[in-house]
Amino acid sequence: MMAIAEAKGASALRNAFGGILGVFILLLIGIFAFSIRLFSVIKYESVIHEFDPYFNYRVTQYLTNNGIYDFWNWFDDRTWYPLGRAIGGTVYPGLTLTAGSMWWLLNSLNIPLSVETVCVFTAPIFSANAAWATYLLTKEVKGTGAGLTAAALLAMVPSYISRSVAGSYDNEAVAIFALILTFYFYVKTLNSGSLFYATLNALSYFYMVCSWGGYTFIINLIPMHVLLCIVTGRYSSRLYIAYAPLVVLGTLLASLVPVVGFNTVMTSEHFSSFLVFVIIHMVALVYYIKGILSPKMFKVAMTLAVTIGLTVCCAVIAIFIASVASSPTKGWSGRSLSLLDPTYASKYIPIIASVSEHQPPTWPLYFVDINVLAFLVPAGIIACFSPLSDASSFMILYLAISAYFSGVMVRLMLVLAPAACVMSGIALSEAFDVFTRSIKFQAGDINSESSIAQNDVSNVDSNATTDKSETVSKEPSRKNHEKEKEQEIVKKVTSKSQNGKKLLVLPQEVSAVVILLLIALGGFYVGHCVWTTATAYSAPAIVLKSYTPDGLRVFDDFREAYAWLQHNTDVDDKVASWWDYGYQITAMANRTVIVDNNTWNNTHIATVGAAVSSPEKAAWEIFNSLDVKYVLVVFGGLVGYPSDDIDKFIWMVRIAGGVFPHIREQDYLRDGRYHIDAHATPTMLNCLMYKLSYYRFVETEAEGFDKVRRTEIGNKKFELTHFEEAFTTEHWMVRIYKLKLPKNRIQGKLKNKSSSETYSSNQTRARNTRRNPWQ
Repeated sequence: MMAIAEAKGASALRNAFGGILGVFILLLIGIFAFSIRLFSVIKYESVIHEFDPYFNYRVTQYLTNNGIYDFWNWFDDRTWYPLGRAIGGTVYPGLTLTAGSMWWLLNSLNIPLSVETVCVFTAPIFSANAAWATYLLTKEVKGTGAGLTAAALLAMVPSYISRSVAGSYDNEAVAIFALILTFYFYVKTLNSGSLFYATLNALSYFYMVCSWGGYTFIINLIPMHVLLCIVTGRYSSRLYIAYAPLVVLGTLLASLVPVVGFNTVMTSEHFSSFLVFVIIHMVALVYYIKGILSPKMFKVAMTLAVTIGLTVCCAVIAIFIASVASSPTKGWSGRSLSLLDPTYASKYIPIIASVSEHQPPTWPLYFVDINVLAFLVPAGIIACFSPLSDASSFMILYLAISAYFSGVMVRLMLVLAPAACVMSGIALSEAFDVFTRSIKFQAGDINSESSIAQNDVSNVDSNATTDKSETVSKEPSRKNHEKEKEQEIVKKVTSKSQNGKKLLVLPQEVSAVVILLLIALGGFYVGHCVWTTATAYSAPAIVLKSYTPDGLRVFDDFREAYAWLQHNTDVDDKVASWWDYGYQITAMANRTVIVDNNTWNNTHIATVGAAVSSPEKAAWEIFNSLDVKYVLVVFGGLVGYPSDDIDKFIWMVRIAGGVFPHIREQDYLRDGRYHIDAHATPTMLNCLMYKLSYYRFVETEAEGFDKVRRTEIGNKKFELTHFEEAFTTEHWMVRIYKLKLPKNRIQGKLKNKSSSETYSSNQTRARNTRRNPWQ
């Protein structure tokens, strides 16, 4: 009795100390996850990054200024002129509502932060939340040690940092946290069978739907895991509780999001969840009937059920095929088809293929974004198979599917990062467990052996106590033998634990060397993550830096151009540009744009592409029909900025050619290549984009030499007839042109003016010569 009591006391003390230490480590992980994402603010300034975040920032401003009801009913007439955009029904509101709620809470507590400041720091805050959610998820799969390791890895993994640095106010800032939290509640429900956690799972899925269109990944991955469990004979009531409420409650909640609506029951991305929902109910019915019928009656019932089930399934499949076949894309969205068929976008939807983050990644990018995790993941997969549980099988499936998607689209490296961190955390935790235990046993540490025995004693203590109490109640005379029985239990458990652990014992020198190597590997990972964050993922796209022999140069041309538009143009003037810059022009210059980054109307974007791909006169007619007054182009040939409009021009031609057949890509290529030098085609040299980019370029210090394309331009000296240069930034990165008024309109005005003056002079002379009849 004394041995068991001492073992329990030591175990309770150790667990209490471990719990406090674990909370402290989690707090440090959260602080580190927040701090490592502040390089962008420290090195540059507190500013919104990239392009899409500016739209989210503008929407958040409108929400905080006008309230939630005006936000839902907001029709924005400054975008997609002359069509406009209904913001409340076309935006995922999760990020906006989250940041708006944080701003309202802080101001309620008399912490007067601006909306921009809250937006800048939203992503770092939720990266800490994502790290803690990763701890909870991994803990359900393999224990506390693996959870802490996985949380630390996720806090600094470059793939996630690339979309969550301070200023990266995009949907993924909160969506990755919602993704991990949904998976945690699903795994928690699998392990516990609790309807409470199943409800929380549906609510977290609803938050994910509000935050990001990638919610379809969840609603397809979880049904695949459920089907896998059914096929492998792992069906249980816990599986049913984890899945059925998610489909019913999650679908109902998702349909409340305006941008999703009835897509939850009408698009092919959601049909797999309903199919598995029917299957799991059929399996549950089979198990229920099997429990209440005799084996003979069960066979008869199964025959009848299979016959009726096949008939119903054939009818449902026929209806499904008929409804899907009526859609040109078979009910799938363009981005989903691009994931299933990587060549689909390049063949049919060039606007999707033109986005850099939709391109497949290169192999070196995996080393940059997940680094040593790529080598630890296989070990984590092996550890998940010993033993294989519903939770570990889900993580293996999650890793496999996300690895495939990351190979198709570089943006989805973000989805792979949590799975890689969880698997690597499991691998490192298991490795440290094995090697540290080997050193303890080789060193002959009696205290460590007794502590391991105490752990095993505490695990069987409840069973031993139950058996003892039953024995005492039945035979009180055996109390004298209780002490001997307890000693035998302790000896048996101690010897059993030692024999079990010796199977995993390695030589002490080998264990010490491997532990040192793992620590060095961890140090290399931390250094790589910090370096990548500071140098590659912290620079805002709107403010650029360059180190030259003359020192540091800062290129702030974008904000210079937007400020010029805001202060030197009328409020109602329309500005045309390629869709990449639409959000920034609307948010920073407060001017109406023709297209922006929402890319919901391919024809409208193709019209702009046709304009810049056409000769000057034809382009003027297109822009004039859209009531455009200014045209903005981005040019990097002088300073070596590679992501300019000339670099993107070939995609403008392809997108325009998909709608306007007279725009043909081969007219802009010579020998299958894209030229801007003397070998360029006449169509290329005379198109509007070429002229607006290289107008007066020969007068600069480059003297016509393009530093991005590393060649001398073909058409150096030319004049503009229908456009005039309105403004060019300091480093020529942004150039703004104004449409000239048509000559016939000016002549018409002068002619009308002269005719009216002639008519008035004649009338005056007539009045002067007319006699007054009353005289």
